[in-house]
Amino acid sequence: MKSNRRNFLRKGLSSAAGFAAASMIPFDSFGMDPQAHKEIIVPAKAHSKPKDAIRFSVIGINHGHIYGMVDSLIKGGGTLVEVYAKEPDLLKNFTKRFPEVTIARNEDEIIQDNSIQLVASAAIPVERAPIGIKVMKSGKDYMVDKPGIVTFEQFDEVKKVQKETGRIYSITYSERLGNPASVMAGELIQEGAIGKVVQLIGLGPHRMRPESRPDWFFYPEKAGGILCDIGSHQCDQFLYYTNSKQAEVSMAQTGNFDIPQYPDYQDFGDMSVRSDHATGYIRIDWFTPEGLGTWGDGRTFILGTDGYIEMRKYIDIAGREGGNHLFLVNQKETKYYNCSNVHMPYGEQLVSDVVHRTETAMGQAHCFLATELALTAQKMAYKLST
Repeated sequence: MKSNRRNFLRKGLSSAAGFAAASMIPFDSFGMDPQAHKEIIVPAKAHSKPKDAIRFSVIGINHGHIYGMVDSLIKGGGTLVEVYAKEPDLLKNFTKRFPEVTIARNEDEIIQDNSIQLVASAAIPVERAPIGIKVMKSGKDYMVDKPGIVTFEQFDEVKKVQKETGRIYSITYSERLGNPASVMAGELIQEGAIGKVVQLIGLGPHRMRPESRPDWFFYPEKAGGILCDIGSHQCDQFLYYTNSKQAEVSMAQTGNFDIPQYPDYQDFGDMSVRSDHATGYIRIDWFTPEGLGTWGDGRTFILGTDGYIEMRKYIDIAGREGGNHLFLVNQKETKYYNCSNVHMPYGEQLVSDVVHRTETAMGQAHCFLATELALTAQKMAYKLST
């Protein structure tokens, strides 16, 4: 017993001495130079007034994303003309935010207005594609909240009508298009900051609060399912950051772990995707705890051949205030970027595309492929036993 105690004490003293010695070793012995870490507040840049202008209207305001969509169009040169919604309470809130808007009596009043160039929609997800088909057939372009399409039947019809009409069907994948850190990441990657991108990991946790959700939210046939819905954000990011023009789903699974009163609902999902030169892993859930100061700790990891990027889009639980945090490590240095001042170009680009018939905001093939990946994953997903 005494021998064991002596051995323990001897090892403990040895470990303590080792820790003390390690604390005196210079940082650069571990390849860490404290001077190589930089913190950058990205400065706001002056931007001229948008060169182009359009008139647009809104059909369907069932998701709060519509407010960001409308704001981006107005900042990009759009003039909001009319809104139609079936729900008086939602309409009251919308007109309070945008008091200049005229309330339409029905959808057709907007569809038949030839002065309108674009329609935006955040209707109940299953209704979004049918609205978009009517909009395109009327000669207008369409901006829709994700998921912009919830079944393959809708997908085939949307693609058919889009090809026939040549109109824009733009799905607003807001976790990239509406986030300053995501825009900054795209700029850094295009500059070659981390070499060739070979993998993306996208984590999209959300807070549930079932009592705050409308009834349609809990039915996949109306809302699309978790991979079709919030998974489409991550599919878009995979394609964009890896510059993949073709891709496929290699694995998908979903589960309902904590909402037994809605047995068909899914509060967890993950999937793997790949192109011929990159891979991606996507995990999404509705388990954000109440202790977090925002609705979700959305994180994106982008691995390149010469470095990597991590985005903490909505919160940094290590202590930095606010959101829009980006970390970059490459062969030369480690950088932290506060991206809050980064200009968001999507709305202005989409307005310009409507006027000039270009694809600067988002390529149509890219838009559809991101949705196709999400729909494929949703359809093939293994149902976890919960």
